[in-house]
Amino acid sequence: MPMSKASSARVARRIATAAAYGGGGIGLVGGAAVGLLFTELQLAKRHIGGSDDEPPESDGLYGGAFGRLYAGRELRMAFLGDSTAAGQGVPRARQTPGALLASALAAVAERPVELRNVALSGAMSDDLERQITLLLSAREPAMAPDVCVIMIGANDVTHRMSPARSVRYLSDAVARLRTAGCEVVVGTCPDLGSVEPVGQPLRWIARRLSRQLAAAQTIAVVEEGGRTVSLGDLLGPEFSANPRELFGPDNYHPSAEGYATAAMAVLPTLCAALGLWPDERPDSRRREGVLPVARAAAEAAAEGGTEVAGMRGPWALLKHRRRRRLPPEQETTWQREEEPERH
Repeated sequence: MPMSKASSARVARRIATAAAYGGGGIGLVGGAAVGLLFTELQLAKRHIGGSDDEPPESDGLYGGAFGRLYAGRELRMAFLGDSTAAGQGVPRARQTPGALLASALAAVAERPVELRNVALSGAMSDDLERQITLLLSAREPAMAPDVCVIMIGANDVTHRMSPARSVRYLSDAVARLRTAGCEVVVGTCPDLGSVEPVGQPLRWIARRLSRQLAAAQTIAVVEEGGRTVSLGDLLGPEFSANPRELFGPDNYHPSAEGYATAAMAVLPTLCAALGLWPDERPDSRRREGVLPVARAAAEAAAEGGTEVAGMRGPWALLKHRRRRRLPPEQETTWQREEEPERH
């Protein structure tokens, strides 16, 4: 159902508020600068390359060894979004973010996890309605996913979708999933300034636009009852410091190691949404606490791995959850796990 004009205006004000809290890092970019951004982008594309390969099929059952204890009571997880959610750029299903999180979630919950990935390479936020329809139409209402992970936003920036439209589509998507009884975790817009072949001034402008959208996404998601994890800064310094390891062959999509970095940032929030993670008190020494939602959104956009969850009224809880990696011997087994069981 489309949002009213009044609702759209509120979304626009939220974006402006987030930008104001973020200061220069999330400031609005003028029309001339945006024009320069896309001129530079066309030049960068000649060097970035790209891949037309289809992402590997990752749908299936993970953690099947736990099936004897939980026969017929699998956790149901869905992935929605763009090429990053689909796992573009890696050759094996087990290397995609959906498979990585399904395997890790099964290990934490000690239950099988059924994964359904409806993400589409090249998708923008206006495709989420189609993806949700595809996800829910084949299921009985009682069989809706327990949790949905959405990764979206990069194509909205590169294809010049206005932040107000982008956030409106995402807000509608989260509201629809929450109505269906799903927990929702959104990995917000990544930092497009971290793409290695992109030079200045494109890198600087792309970073600002990415953070502006990420902050606005957080406000919209939290107000609809979801949680967000910032991927921007997480995929910025780490990717910039190790581009040959964390970017794939096309120099644009993450490599297997890059997807693992993102998945480990999302895992604690995913588990917390399902009640599987310890509910630690906010630690002021780690700059955690209850903040106005717009301020929390702006701070999260500037620091990767930051979770934002809603509180009562105009408040949100900001947490820097510790990324608890599996022990080395278990991690090796997890990453070399058999391909998912197909239904």
